[in-house]
Parts: sequence; C-alpha cells; structure tokens
Amino acid sequence: MIKSLNVAMIGGGFMGKAHAMAYAAMPMFFWPAPAIPHRKVVVDVTDVLAEEARQRFGFAEASSDWMATISRDDIDVVDICTPNNVHAEIAIAAAKAGKHIICEKPLARTLEEARAMTKAVKEAGVTNMVAFNYRRTPAVALAKRFIDEGRIGKILNFRGTYLQDWSADPDGPLSWRFQKKIAGSGAIGDIGTHVVDMAHYLVGNISEVNAITKTYIKERPIQTGGVDKLGASDKKTDAPLGAVDVDDEVLSLIRFETGAVGTLEATRNAYGRNNFLTLEIHGEEGSIYFNYERRDELQVMFADDPSDARGFRTIYTGPAHPYGDGLWPIPGLGIGYSETKIVECRDFFAAIVNGETPTPDFAEALQTELVADALIKSGQTGNWITV
Repeated sequence: MIKSLNVAMIGGGFMGKAHAMAYAAMPMFFWPAPAIPHRKVVVDVTDVLAEEARQRFGFAEASSDWMATISRDDIDVVDICTPNNVHAEIAIAAAKAGKHIICEKPLARTLEEARAMTKAVKEAGVTNMVAFNYRRTPAVALAKRFIDEGRIGKILNFRGTYLQDWSADPDGPLSWRFQKKIAGSGAIGDIGTHVVDMAHYLVGNISEVNAITKTYIKERPIQTGGVDKLGASDKKTDAPLGAVDVDDEVLSLIRFETGAVGTLEATRNAYGRNNFLTLEIHGEEGSIYFNYERRDELQVMFADDPSDARGFRTIYTGPAHPYGDGLWPIPGLGIGYSETKIVECRDFFAAIVNGETPTPDFAEALQTELVADALIKSGQTGNWITV
C-alpha cells in the first residue's frame, strides 16, 4: 500500500494554488507515486481567507494559526508558500517540530535568515527542499544530461536572462515584492535567483560577480485589501504613493569556480517580455540554448555534427527525455508551469520516502543566497565581489 503524507500548506495565494494543484495531480502523472500527498490543512492570515483556500484547493481543514498547525502530530510536511518575510520563522519552527519542509524561493530575505534556516534543518535531520521548479523543466534536465555526458565538452560561457514586464507600469500597485522589509530584494531575489539556480545546476557554483543594479520607479500606488496584486492589471492612478526600496533590474558579469565566465540579467521592467527565462551555454564541443517561453524545446549544436548540418537543431521533449515517463506521450504536446510543480512534488516526496537529499535543498539555496547578497553589494559599490 502506498504511504500517505499529511501536508500543511502555509499560504493560500498564487503559489498556494500551484502547490495544491501539484499535490492533487502528482499521483495521476507519476504512478505508482512515491507517496500520496494528503491535503490536510491550509493556513492563511485570516479564518475567512483560510476557509476560502480550503474550499478552493481541496484541503480537509483550514486555520489561521500556522504555529499550532505545524505542531500537530498528524502533520508530516510543511509547505511554505508565504511572502519572504516569514520563511525563516516558519521553517525554523517546522524543523524543530520534526517536519519535512518545502519552501518557496528565494529561501530567505537575508543571508542571516538563510544560514539560520539551513542550520535548523541540518540539526533536525528533516528532508528539506527549495522550490526552484524551473530546473525541473524536461528540456533543462535534458541540457543537464548532455552536459554531464560531456556532449558539449568543457563549459566556457554561460548567459542567463530572466526578463518580465509586469512591473514596468508605474501605476502598478505596491506589491510586497517592492518592499525590502518583506521581500529582501527586488528583481535579484524574485527572479534573478532563478538564473543563479540554473547556473549552479548546469555549470557550477558562481565565485564572483560584478553587478549594476537599478531602481526605475521609486514610488507606487499603495494597494488596498489583503490580496497582493502582482502586476499592473489592477492599476491605481489616484491612490497614495508608497516608496519602492528594492532593485528593478540587475545586470552582472559572473565568474564560476570552474573557470567559466558569463553574464546574468534580470528585470521586471522589460515591456514585451512575459516570462523570458533563457540560458545559453557554450562549451569546447558544442552549445545549448533554452527559452522558457518555448519550454518544450531545447536547441543544441554539437561540434562533431557534419559540416553540412552545422547550426542549432531543435529537440522537442517527450517520453524519451527526463520525466517523460510520467508526463505526456507525444513530444511537444505541451509542458507548462504546472508540470514543473508536479515533477517538483514527485521528487520531494520520493526524497522523503527514500531518505534521500532532494535538490536544491536549503544548503544549495543558501549558496544561491550568497550570490544574491554579492549581487546586491556589487550593485552598491560597483566592485567585483567574491561569493
């Protein structure tokens, strides 16, 4: 009989929706499932919001008290889907309670919080994972396979971008993502860390950065109500203004421990770019290119291709590729954000059941936070900063 694990999910917003859907769908895609996620309790800031989330996301119970919830003996997994400012408090308490933990990215607002979280899960010996789900896109996992097999040889260069336009409009509301006390940083922590995670996953640890950071819109309309407004779809032209004290954009030269070099760019102010997460990797024996907006595709070029076929070819991911056995039976049929969350859920639950370390765990995410901190410092000083 397949084991069932009771989940307490803290946070009923956008990420809560993505995680709840993954819990429901994971056994449908990956059967037999490593374990059955039982949506036991969902927690939100008020009883009303929690009950709404319970009905919407299919949980058995609702609560507005996360501390009491994670202390329960019948909770196995704590899922942190909150804004960044409470990641550390919840994760440390959950670790002390002996719960397995999955936490949305970035791990924390600051290095101090990230270190404390990593120390807590290590001391508790609980399974822990950070939800950098883009690395679980089949095309990205295929790129990792090619690199590990030596298909493109020694890596020379990495170019990574994450460009969005949801905050380009100055009339977009003052989301918590624009407030340092809640978010920790702006584009660096929100989307730049995804690029860093991809770089670490595919190339190796970043050792030095030299960054430029910019804040283009210094004030935004203060939003009303308890639901965070992500983007400018709900414009506020007559509301009082509040200060933006985080970065809108980061551009950086980067060096890797392996000797490879590269660039990193992240912004939420690029009109026309929706979720333009890209990577291009050049090696001594070939190149790889990926664009998340075309996430079924991986473009590759191998130096030993015949001279009349030199250039990038497009591989459409399907059953023959990573995670293909549990997804769709036809290449190019369509992989979405939801499938990456389903794969993430499968890998996390498999790690719990098998006593393995999932990736990225808190220790790996701490390394990403070290890079984020270096990017912030470099943006302030204009200097190369060692990670």
